[in-house]
Amino acid sequence: MNLYTTSGTPEFMEKIKEKHSGENMVLLHGAGNSLLLHETEGKTVFQTPKRYEVIGASGQLAKHGYYIVNNIPVTDEGRPIFEHRFQNRANMVDGQPGFLTFRLLRPVKDDTYRVVTAWESKDHYELWKGSQAFKGAHERKEQTPPAEKVQNIFSAASYITEYETEKPEDEKL
Repeated sequence: MNLYTTSGTPEFMEKIKEKHSGENMVLLHGAGNSLLLHETEGKTVFQTPKRYEVIGASGQLAKHGYYIVNNIPVTDEGRPIFEHRFQNRANMVDGQPGFLTFRLLRPVKDDTYRVVTAWESKDHYELWKGSQAFKGAHERKEQTPPAEKVQNIFSAASYITEYETEKPEDEKL
């Protein structure tokens, strides 16, 4: 399974989504732009997409909700280590109140993995962040090895982007 993304103005992204209404797409609105997700076994309809392989999934792409995208730049050498660590944590979010969707996305042409989760609301996401399950998913399980054995698998700092499926009120006018 592949997941493709493209971004632009809310109006343009909406036109693409409407034109391809038979495709599995979700339109997300964030700070300053909109992001259109297209999940498919085949090719995308986007002209200039970012392409990801879905290597972990739970739930369907939620048509309505609050989305969190954790952007994690990983070195080429660090990819197997990162993926192994995530495979051991992937289902820790399942069953949490308000949880809808999880996708672990391997980048095809860059170094930034994306961890996508969808929640019924921002409040549900905040509850998850304060839960024991969250702490368990984010703690380091292994003992810290000596400094000379530590491999930095990250090529830059990670960052989170937040989206909603509904346009903010000031953009609806």
